[in-house]
Amino acid sequence: QVQLVESGGGSVQAGGSLTLSCAASGEIGDISYMAWFRQAALEREREGVAGILNGGHATHYSASVKARFTISQDNAKNTVYLQLNSLKPEDTGVYYCAARKDFGDVLNPVKYSYWGQGTQVTVSS
Repeated sequence: QVQLVESGGGSVQAGGSLTLSCAASGEIGDISYMAWFRQAALEREREGVAGILNGGHATHYSASVKARFTISQDNAKNTVYLQLNSLKPEDTGVYYCAARKDFGDVLNPVKYSYWGQGTQVTVSS
């Protein structure tokens, strides 16, 4: 099993920044890809925002966050980060970290087997 623990959420004003962290533990040797998703409300689907190939050689972003968010990885700490800049009220939601042991369709939540508990990000106007 793989355990993922997110941290770093909070409340900020529009234009502000936050850094989210996702610490991975357990059977992480076969993880090939990690990503961040967000869910604006329980009745809405989770939206893929950014992903990173294990080793950091490739990253992917949704159009809505590209140039504002940056995903990175610290292999020594088994941690993936998501830097959120120029935040907008529509970025509000619960942000989830996810991991998988294969590759393809990288921002599709149904492709991921392992999930964290989520961390709340609230952006006020």
